[in-house]
This record gives sequence, structure tokens and C-alpha cells, in this order.
Amino acid sequence: VTATDPDEGLNGQVKYSSKKKKTSSQIFHLDSETGAVTLGRSLDFEEGDAYELEVQAYDGGTLYDTAKIV
Repeated sequence: VTATDPDEGLNGQVKYSSKKKKTSSQIFHLDSETGAVTLGRSLDFEEGDAYELEVQAYDGGTLYDTAKIV
């Protein structure tokens, strides 16, 4: 995932976090610096036909936004 902030300095640096559900934290890994999402294990479509990860991007101030990856 990618988010941008036009501010300069610390307020322009974007970091990422996930709102972890037990199952999604075992499946997905989110790099807090780059926003890269990788799999921690293979997806098993016998367990479910869709997977969700909620990601929050925030700057050095108080601003943030959230997106759902399905």
C-alpha cells in the first residue's frame, strides 16, 4: 500500500500499521516503513473465500487514514 503526505519533515513521513484480527495477523505481514504487504503463509480457500486486512497510514502529526484490503 502507498500513502503520501505533502508536508515537509516529520509531518510528511508516512508510517503504516494494521488493525490486527487474529487470523489476518497470522496470514499477512505489513512493513511499517514501506507499506509492503506479504504473506506469512499460503492462502487456504477451504478456510474462506476472501481475506481482509485493514491498514492505517499515519504521518508524524495527528493525521491518519484507513483502507481495507480484500
